[in-house]
Amino acid sequence: MTAASGESWDPRQVLTTVGAQEDSEIDIAEAGLALAALDRQRGTPETYHEHLAAIDAEMRNAAAGADCSAEGDAGLYARATTLSKVLAGTFSYQGDRVTYDDLQNANLMHVIDRRKGLPVALAILYIHAARSQGWAIEGVNFPGHFVVRLHNAGRAVILDPFAGGEPCTTADLRRKLKAAAGEKAELQPEHYAAVGNRDILLRLENNLKIRLIQEGDLEKAAAVLERMLLIAPKHAPLYREAGLIQARLGNLSAARAALERFLEISDNDGQRHHVARLIQDLGQQIN
Repeated sequence: MTAASGESWDPRQVLTTVGAQEDSEIDIAEAGLALAALDRQRGTPETYHEHLAAIDAEMRNAAAGADCSAEGDAGLYARATTLSKVLAGTFSYQGDRVTYDDLQNANLMHVIDRRKGLPVALAILYIHAARSQGWAIEGVNFPGHFVVRLHNAGRAVILDPFAGGEPCTTADLRRKLKAAAGEKAELQPEHYAAVGNRDILLRLENNLKIRLIQEGDLEKAAAVLERMLLIAPKHAPLYREAGLIQARLGNLSAARAALERFLEISDNDGQRHHVARLIQDLGQQIN
């Protein structure tokens, strides 16, 4: 259910639904708006749904004037060019190189308002735009700088939404990797692995969580983890992290509940042992 449908739009319910969906069923842009709405305490984002619809319409117009249905490299690069033309050109989306660590860069509503953001936030819009045309696209598990991979007829190209959707060669990716991980870092097969919709959303929220923890704002970091657990209720490490933060905040009952849930679903024996001891300690403090 969306605000555009004329019915009430509950971002928490959207995220709860995402948490129960198969990964392939997730509408990544809709989920991104719901995460943003909870962060901004806004529940009626008609403007943002209208913007996504405008992207869809502009993509249809641009694709109709390009050779996007061609086979092989010609069709692939026509599609890549269309994505860049629409998102970086028509809608002026760009990476925020000046205030990269601004928390607004990881909130999809703010990104739409400002037309700039983090690589992973911009990637969500590129994925939405491509899928609105039925094109195959996915996130790529590249460290430090999120990119997407566009497919067509057995061919693929990696695009950088932060740089206006420009195609990335192996040399480009090697430079990005070394900038993020140091000069000794080298490309590995896992750096090219596809990332599912749920993990893209978690990576988006993780940017917020890390920055909030660095700033010492544990209350907001705990709220981010709550949103993450809505979309990934089976992701055991999130419960452990939520429990530790709640304990630091002095919310001992909430901390114990999160840690007990971690024990129920985690298969990490080393962490399970440590968490079991933490639960014992919390029980003594609560009693």
